[in-house]
Amino acid sequence: MRRKTKARFLTAPLLDAIPGLVHGFGMKGGGARTVPGGRKDCGLRLVFLDQVHSDIIRFYSRPPRVPKPGDAAATDRPGLLPAVKTADCLPVLLADQERRVAAAVHCGWRGTAARLAEKTVRALEKRYGCRPARLRAALGPCIGPRCYEVGEDVRLAFRKAGLPLRVFKPLRGRPGKFALDLAGANRAQLLRAGLRARNIDRLPLCTHCRPDLCSYRRDPKRSGRQINFIGFVRIAF
Repeated sequence: MRRKTKARFLTAPLLDAIPGLVHGFGMKGGGARTVPGGRKDCGLRLVFLDQVHSDIIRFYSRPPRVPKPGDAAATDRPGLLPAVKTADCLPVLLADQERRVAAAVHCGWRGTAARLAEKTVRALEKRYGCRPARLRAALGPCIGPRCYEVGEDVRLAFRKAGLPLRVFKPLRGRPGKFALDLAGANRAQLLRAGLRARNIDRLPLCTHCRPDLCSYRRDPKRSGRQINFIGFVRIAF
Protein backbone atom coordinates (compact mmCIF):
# COMPACT_ATOMS: atom_id res chain seq x y z
CA MET A 1 0.00 0.00 0.00
CA ARG A 2 2.98 2.33 -0.22
CA ARG A 3 5.82 3.14 -2.56
CA LYS A 4 9.19 4.69 -1.89
CA THR A 5 10.55 7.20 -4.39
CA LYS A 6 14.18 7.87 -5.28
CA ALA A 7 13.92 11.26 -3.59
CA ARG A 8 13.36 9.66 -0.18
CA PHE A 9 9.61 10.18 -0.07
CA LEU A 10 6.65 7.85 0.25
CA THR A 11 3.49 8.18 -1.80
CA ALA A 12 -0.07 6.90 -1.47
CA PRO A 13 -1.58 4.83 -4.32
CA LEU A 14 -4.91 6.65 -3.98
CA LEU A 15 -3.24 9.97 -4.73
CA ASP A 16 -0.82 8.50 -7.29
CA ALA A 17 -3.87 7.75 -9.44
CA ILE A 18 -4.80 11.45 -9.83
CA PRO A 19 -3.40 12.91 -13.09
CA GLY A 20 -1.23 15.98 -12.60
CA LEU A 21 -0.92 15.60 -8.84
CA VAL A 22 2.43 15.41 -7.08
CA HIS A 23 2.75 14.52 -3.42
CA GLY A 24 5.00 12.86 -0.91
CA PHE A 25 5.51 11.94 2.73
CA GLY A 26 9.05 12.63 3.82
CA MET A 27 11.65 10.32 5.30
CA LYS A 28 15.07 11.02 6.75
CA GLY A 29 17.25 12.51 4.05
CA GLY A 30 14.25 13.89 2.14
CA GLY A 31 15.02 17.58 2.67
CA ALA A 32 13.51 20.58 0.90
CA ARG A 33 16.08 20.45 -1.91
CA THR A 34 14.89 16.99 -2.93
CA VAL A 35 11.19 17.93 -3.03
CA PRO A 36 9.54 18.90 -6.31
CA GLY A 37 9.29 22.63 -5.76
CA GLY A 38 12.40 22.70 -3.61
CA ARG A 39 14.30 23.79 -6.74
CA LYS A 40 13.34 27.07 -8.38
CA ASP A 41 13.82 25.75 -11.90
CA CYS A 42 11.11 23.08 -11.80
CA GLY A 43 8.03 25.30 -12.06
CA LEU A 44 6.68 24.28 -8.64
CA ARG A 45 6.87 26.16 -5.35
CA LEU A 46 6.66 24.80 -1.80
CA VAL A 47 4.43 26.72 0.60
CA PHE A 48 5.31 26.25 4.26
CA LEU A 49 3.50 27.31 7.42
CA ASP A 50 4.68 28.57 10.78
CA GLN A 51 3.14 25.58 12.56
CA VAL A 52 1.70 26.39 15.98
CA HIS A 53 -0.53 23.37 16.82
CA SER A 54 -3.71 25.29 16.02
CA ASP A 55 -6.86 25.01 13.93
CA ILE A 56 -5.79 27.86 11.63
CA ILE A 57 -6.24 27.18 7.90
CA ARG A 58 -4.43 29.25 5.29
CA PHE A 59 -5.46 29.65 1.64
CA TYR A 60 -2.88 30.56 -0.97
CA SER A 61 -3.10 31.97 -4.48
CA ARG A 62 0.59 32.90 -4.44
CA PRO A 63 3.57 32.04 -2.24
CA PRO A 64 3.78 34.15 0.94
CA ARG A 65 6.88 36.21 1.61
CA VAL A 66 7.24 34.55 5.01
CA PRO A 67 5.47 31.50 6.50
CA LYS A 68 2.25 32.46 8.25
CA PRO A 69 1.02 30.88 11.52
CA GLY A 70 -1.26 27.93 10.89
CA ASP A 71 -1.45 24.16 10.60
CA ALA A 72 -3.32 23.62 7.34
CA ALA A 73 -2.56 25.09 3.92
CA ALA A 74 -4.72 24.87 0.80
CA THR A 75 -4.60 26.11 -2.78
CA ASP A 76 -6.39 25.86 -6.12
CA ARG A 77 -3.40 27.25 -8.00
CA PRO A 78 -1.35 24.82 -10.08
CA GLY A 79 2.34 25.06 -9.29
CA LEU A 80 1.93 25.66 -5.56
CA LEU A 81 2.70 22.81 -3.15
CA PRO A 82 1.24 23.22 0.36
CA ALA A 83 3.60 21.49 2.79
CA VAL A 84 3.73 20.58 6.48
CA LYS A 85 6.63 19.32 8.60
CA THR A 86 6.18 16.43 11.04
CA ALA A 87 8.12 14.28 13.50
CA ASP A 88 5.43 12.09 15.16
CA CYS A 89 2.41 14.27 14.34
CA LEU A 90 0.14 13.08 11.54
CA PRO A 91 0.37 14.62 8.05
CA VAL A 92 -2.91 14.56 6.13
CA LEU A 93 -2.92 15.31 2.40
CA LEU A 94 -6.19 16.15 0.63
CA ALA A 95 -6.91 16.42 -3.08
CA ASP A 96 -9.91 17.21 -5.28
CA GLN A 97 -9.29 15.98 -8.82
CA GLU A 98 -12.30 17.80 -10.26
CA ARG A 99 -11.52 21.21 -8.73
CA ARG A 100 -7.74 20.70 -8.76
CA VAL A 101 -7.50 21.71 -5.13
CA ALA A 102 -4.84 20.44 -2.75
CA ALA A 103 -4.30 20.81 0.99
CA ALA A 104 -1.75 19.69 3.57
CA VAL A 105 -2.72 19.39 7.23
CA HIS A 106 -0.54 19.04 10.35
CA CYS A 107 -2.42 17.05 13.00
CA GLY A 108 -0.87 16.75 16.43
CA TRP A 109 -3.09 15.93 19.36
CA ARG A 110 -3.98 19.60 19.84
CA GLY A 111 -4.98 20.06 16.23
CA THR A 112 -6.91 16.81 16.35
CA ALA A 113 -8.76 17.93 19.49
CA ALA A 114 -9.56 21.18 17.66
CA ARG A 115 -11.04 19.14 14.74
CA LEU A 116 -8.55 20.60 12.25
CA ALA A 117 -8.91 17.81 9.67
CA GLU A 118 -12.71 18.10 9.74
CA LYS A 119 -12.56 21.91 9.59
CA THR A 120 -10.22 21.78 6.62
CA VAL A 121 -12.68 19.66 4.65
CA ARG A 122 -15.49 22.11 5.50
CA ALA A 123 -13.27 25.01 4.47
CA LEU A 124 -12.43 23.42 1.11
CA GLU A 125 -16.13 22.92 0.50
CA LYS A 126 -16.98 26.53 1.36
CA ARG A 127 -14.08 28.28 -0.40
CA TYR A 128 -13.50 26.13 -3.48
CA GLY A 129 -16.77 24.25 -3.88
CA CYS A 130 -15.17 20.87 -3.16
CA ARG A 131 -17.59 18.05 -2.49
CA PRO A 132 -16.39 16.00 0.50
CA ALA A 133 -17.50 12.74 -1.13
CA ARG A 134 -15.16 13.49 -4.05
CA LEU A 135 -12.15 14.38 -1.93
CA ARG A 136 -9.30 11.91 -1.57
CA ALA A 137 -7.16 11.81 1.54
CA ALA A 138 -3.91 10.16 2.49
CA LEU A 139 -2.73 9.80 6.08
CA GLY A 140 1.03 9.62 6.31
CA PRO A 141 3.42 8.12 8.86
CA CYS A 142 2.94 9.22 12.46
CA ILE A 143 3.54 7.86 15.93
CA GLY A 144 1.49 4.68 16.29
CA PRO A 145 -0.96 3.77 19.05
CA ARG A 146 1.46 1.29 20.64
CA CYS A 147 4.01 4.06 21.15
CA TYR A 148 1.89 7.16 21.75
CA GLU A 149 1.37 7.47 25.49
CA VAL A 150 -0.69 10.47 26.63
CA GLY A 151 -2.18 11.64 29.89
CA GLU A 152 -5.67 12.33 31.16
CA ASP A 153 -5.38 15.96 29.97
CA VAL A 154 -5.36 14.84 26.34
CA ARG A 155 -8.30 12.51 26.84
CA LEU A 156 -10.19 15.31 28.60
CA ALA A 157 -9.52 17.70 25.69
CA PHE A 158 -11.01 15.15 23.28
CA ARG A 159 -14.02 14.63 25.52
CA LYS A 160 -14.67 18.38 25.78
CA ALA A 161 -14.50 18.62 22.00
CA GLY A 162 -17.11 15.87 21.67
CA LEU A 163 -14.69 13.52 19.93
CA PRO A 164 -15.02 9.74 20.26
CA LEU A 165 -12.92 8.32 23.08
CA ARG A 166 -12.56 4.87 21.53
CA VAL A 167 -9.21 6.01 20.11
CA PHE A 168 -7.80 5.87 23.67
CA LYS A 169 -6.78 2.60 25.32
CA PRO A 170 -5.87 2.50 29.05
CA LEU A 171 -2.31 1.38 29.67
CA ARG A 172 -2.02 -1.55 32.07
CA GLY A 173 -0.07 -0.63 35.18
CA ARG A 174 -0.03 3.07 34.18
CA PRO A 175 -2.91 4.83 35.99
CA GLY A 176 -4.04 7.94 34.15
CA LYS A 177 -2.08 7.02 31.04
CA PHE A 178 -3.53 6.05 27.66
CA ALA A 179 -2.39 4.91 24.22
CA LEU A 180 -3.77 7.25 21.56
CA ASP A 181 -4.51 6.22 17.97
CA LEU A 182 -3.80 9.57 16.32
CA ALA A 183 -4.35 8.38 12.76
CA GLY A 184 -7.59 6.65 13.74
CA ALA A 185 -8.88 9.81 15.39
CA ASN A 186 -8.30 11.86 12.25
CA ARG A 187 -9.72 9.22 9.93
CA ALA A 188 -12.91 9.39 12.02
CA GLN A 189 -13.00 13.16 11.51
CA LEU A 190 -12.65 12.82 7.75
CA LEU A 191 -15.51 10.34 7.65
CA ARG A 192 -17.61 12.67 9.79
CA ALA A 193 -16.85 15.49 7.36
CA GLY A 194 -18.25 13.46 4.46
CA LEU A 195 -15.32 11.63 2.91
CA ARG A 196 -15.97 8.10 1.73
CA ALA A 197 -14.02 5.33 3.41
CA ARG A 198 -12.71 4.10 0.06
CA ASN A 199 -11.26 7.57 -0.58
CA ILE A 200 -9.04 7.53 2.50
CA ASP A 201 -5.61 5.95 2.21
CA ARG A 202 -3.29 5.34 5.14
CA LEU A 203 0.39 4.53 5.40
CA PRO A 204 0.54 2.49 8.64
CA LEU A 205 4.12 3.36 9.57
CA CYS A 206 5.08 4.35 13.12
CA THR A 207 7.62 7.17 13.24
CA HIS A 208 8.74 6.10 16.71
CA CYS A 209 9.51 2.53 15.57
CA ARG A 210 11.11 3.28 12.20
CA PRO A 211 14.72 4.52 12.31
CA ASP A 212 14.33 5.90 8.77
CA LEU A 213 11.62 8.29 9.98
CA CYS A 214 11.97 11.32 12.25
CA SER A 215 10.52 11.01 15.75
CA TYR A 216 10.60 13.73 18.37
CA ARG A 217 9.63 11.34 21.16
CA ARG A 218 12.41 8.93 20.24
CA ASP A 219 15.09 11.55 19.52
CA PRO A 220 14.03 14.84 21.18
CA LYS A 221 17.40 16.54 20.72
CA ARG A 222 18.09 15.45 17.14
CA SER A 223 14.81 14.38 15.61
CA GLY A 224 14.71 16.51 12.48
CA ARG A 225 11.47 16.89 10.50
CA GLN A 226 9.79 15.14 7.58
CA ILE A 227 8.45 17.30 4.76
CA ASN A 228 5.02 16.32 3.46
CA PHE A 229 3.67 18.07 0.34
CA ILE A 230 0.93 18.01 -2.27
CA GLY A 231 -0.12 20.02 -5.30
CA PHE A 232 -1.06 20.03 -8.97
CA VAL A 233 1.37 20.70 -11.79
CA ARG A 234 0.54 23.47 -14.25
CA ILE A 235 -0.18 21.05 -17.10
CA ALA A 236 -1.65 17.61 -16.34
CA PHE A 237 0.39 14.68 -17.52
